[in-house]
Amino acid sequence: MTTRHFILATAGHVDHGKSALVKALTGTDPDRLPEEKARGITIDLGFAELLLASPTQANPPGQYQVGIVDVPGHEDFVKNMVAGIGSIDVALLVVAADDGWMPQTEEHFQILNYLGVKRGVVALTKIDLVHNEQLAIGAVRKKLEGTPLATMPIIPTSVVSRRGIMDVKTALAGILSTVPPHADISKPRLSVDRAFSLKGIGTVVTGTLSGGAMKRGQAIVVQPSGSVARVRTLQTHSKEIEVGWPGSRVALNLPDLQVDREHTHGPSMVGRGDVVTLADLGGGSNTLEVLLECSVRAEASPLVKDGLQVHVHHGSGDFAAKVALMGIKELRPGERALAQLRLDRPIFAFTGDRFVLRDWPAQHTLCGGTVLDADAKRKGFRSAGREMFLGAIVRNVGDPAVYASALLERDGMIHLAAAFQKTLFSQTVAEHVIQDLVKRGTGVIVGTVLVKHARWQQSKEQLLKSIDAYHAAHPEQLGPKLADLRGTMDKDLPVVGAFDALVVEVCKNDFVRSGAQIRRTTHRAALPQRLAAAGERIRRTLATKPMEPPSRKELA
Repeated sequence: MTTRHFILATAGHVDHGKSALVKALTGTDPDRLPEEKARGITIDLGFAELLLASPTQANPPGQYQVGIVDVPGHEDFVKNMVAGIGSIDVALLVVAADDGWMPQTEEHFQILNYLGVKRGVVALTKIDLVHNEQLAIGAVRKKLEGTPLATMPIIPTSVVSRRGIMDVKTALAGILSTVPPHADISKPRLSVDRAFSLKGIGTVVTGTLSGGAMKRGQAIVVQPSGSVARVRTLQTHSKEIEVGWPGSRVALNLPDLQVDREHTHGPSMVGRGDVVTLADLGGGSNTLEVLLECSVRAEASPLVKDGLQVHVHHGSGDFAAKVALMGIKELRPGERALAQLRLDRPIFAFTGDRFVLRDWPAQHTLCGGTVLDADAKRKGFRSAGREMFLGAIVRNVGDPAVYASALLERDGMIHLAAAFQKTLFSQTVAEHVIQDLVKRGTGVIVGTVLVKHARWQQSKEQLLKSIDAYHAAHPEQLGPKLADLRGTMDKDLPVVGAFDALVVEVCKNDFVRSGAQIRRTTHRAALPQRLAAAGERIRRTLATKPMEPPSRKELA
C-alpha cells in the first residue's frame, strides 16, 4: 500500500474548538503543556497524526499520513501560530457557529493566504448551539469570497454529538488526493519548531521536512549558526524510521548539540527557528530582496513604510528586520512592492520561499511576501539594474529559466555550483536550464561558470585589441607575453580559467601561441622603418668589403 505524507494546520479564533476538533479527528489531545490544560486554551503548537484512506477514485490508491499542527488562536500567540504553518499542504479553518468570523479568524485567514495555502476545509464547530445553520454557513462563505480559498467546503461539526467528524475526514481525503507529491529536490530543510532534551538520548528537534529526505547517520548542519552534527535516529509520530521523507513530521536525535533555551543562537546550539539542512546548501544571509503583498482586507493594520522595524516570520523563525521599499514610501492595502529586508541576524531562506511580516509590537499582521534573492547585497539596492533583475523574476517566480536569465543579465556570469544552491529548483532542472542558455547562444560555459555571451565577446575583443596594440608598438617582437595579458584580463573577467579559455578560442582563428607569447598568424617580427633602413645600409657596406669591416664610428 502506498503511503503519502502531508501536513495539515488548524487556524481560527481562540476558543472556537480547534484542539477539541483535532482530538475528535485523531484521538490525540494536542494540548501538551500543563499551562494549556489549566487555562483551557492552546498556547504553543500541538501535534497529532491522522491516517486517512485515499478515495476510491484516487490514483494511486493507498493511505495518507497527515501530520496535524494545532495552532493557538489567541492574539498574544500569533507568532507561535505562524511558526507552525510554514510548510503545510492543507488548512483546517475552524469557525464557531455561535461566534462566527472573529478578529483572529480574519488574521489567521490572511496569514494562510500570504503563505500561499490554496487548499483547505472549513469546520463550522459548535453547530448544535445555533438555530439557523444555513445563515451561519452563508456568513462564512461570504468571508471567503474573492480569495484563493473561496471554494473551501464548509462542514458543520459538533464534537459533542460527533456530527460532521467523518465528513471532515472525507473532505480532507478528497482534497489530498489532488495534491501533487512532494518534490524531492535533494535539498532537505527541517525548520525546527520544538527542541528539547531527553535523559539518555540527548537533544531532539522536531519539524516539518521539506525539499528532500534525511537519513539515519547523515551529517547535517544547523543554519544559520553553521553548527554541525550527525543524525543518530529519526522518528515520525513516535515511530522509528530509517529515512524521513519530505512532507512529513520528523523528529531528529542530534546528541552533538545543546538545546538553545535562551535563544542565543550560539555555536553547537539548536532551537526554534533554526533550520537543519545539509552543508553544501550555503549559509545564512543578513539581507533578502523580496516582493511584498498587502491584502485588500488589511485596512485595520498599520501601513508598511520605508525604514519600518518589523518581525519577519519565515519557517518557524521570528527575525527582526528593517524594510527598505523600492520606488514607494509606503505599501497600502491591495498593493505590491519590491523591497529589501535588512535583518539583525542571518536567516536561512531560499528564493521562492514565502514569509509574513508583523509589526514590531507584535499586534498586527502587516503583509506577506516572497523571497526573490536569498543572498542580496545592500549596496546599490535601488539601482536600475537591480530593479530590472527583481522585476524580471517577479513576473514568474517559479520559472527557473526566468531566474537564470535575470541572474545572468544582472551579474554577467553565473557560478554554476552556487547560482541555484538556495532555490527551489533541483540540480537536474538547473543543468537543463544552463544547457538551454548555451544552446541559444545566451551564455558560454567557462570551467564552472556560465558567462553572458555579450560579456564573453567583449572580453575576447579586448584581448584582440591588446595583442594588436602590442604588435603596433613593438613590431620587432614576436608578441605580448601571456602573463602580462592575463593580469589585465583577469580584472575584466574574474573567472578561474577564463583567460586560458579565451586564448584557446582566439587561437582557433588568426592567432597562434608561441611558447609564453601569443601573436597574429600574419605578424612577423620586423624592425621599425628607420632601423630597417639603417640595417640595410650596414648590410650593403659589409657585403661590399666582407673582409674589411667598417669601424664602429662608420657603422654608427
